[in-house]
Amino acid sequence: MKSISDISTRAPDGINKKESKIELKKLHRRLFSLQNLLYAEDKHAILIILQGMDTSGKDGTIRHVFSCINPQGCNVKSFKTPTEEEKRHDFLWRVYPEFPEKGMVQIFNRSYYEDILFPVVHDLIDKKEVAARHKLINEVEEHLQKNGTIILKIFLHLSEEEQHKKLEERLTNPEKKWKYNANDKKESKKWDDYVSAYQQVLDGCGKNNPWIIVPADQKWYRNYLVATTVVETLEKLKMKFPK
Repeated sequence: MKSISDISTRAPDGINKKESKIELKKLHRRLFSLQNLLYAEDKHAILIILQGMDTSGKDGTIRHVFSCINPQGCNVKSFKTPTEEEKRHDFLWRVYPEFPEKGMVQIFNRSYYEDILFPVVHDLIDKKEVAARHKLINEVEEHLQKNGTIILKIFLHLSEEEQHKKLEERLTNPEKKWKYNANDKKESKKWDDYVSAYQQVLDGCGKNNPWIIVPADQKWYRNYLVATTVVETLEKLKMKFPK
């Protein structure tokens, strides 16, 4: 894959903010209908994986893109630092129960890819183990696809400048202070290491399941592009209501 450092984190020239927000409302209505159809047809499941640097907008994307769909047909799972119990199992153990059943939309806020990213940045695993984890992940994703699960892996591409700005907002904005974690500042200093680790993740994915790079510096464009991607993916399924 092309180096993520060479990919813009902003909307292309000519994309209008006001028009994109209007279009997002139309996409919401279409997504609501498609999710209802997905649930009724009961043939496919949708797994949406959101990854990105700290402050890239994973929570905001979930809130602004998916708030339009029926809560009965959607689950969200956030993967944080593994618990002591989870550490005693293989790195995918905590993920298996969260894969979606047919008819459902499952959103991963971070994912099993964290078990490559964090260990690589902090030199906790060697290259052999990194390759082994990539291989296992690709095999699991291929298995899911063969059994009717559509996987959308979305990388929210944020600039270092925008991350610094958002981290400062968490210190000064009363409505965002609850998000602040003292470790965020420490991890942000490893920016180049995380870029390198993400490049490995993007390059190591299976050919049939590539990552989608979404510029994330502008929330309005991020939301519009993610909604467009999900709607277009569902429309390609050519779903029909059961007779």
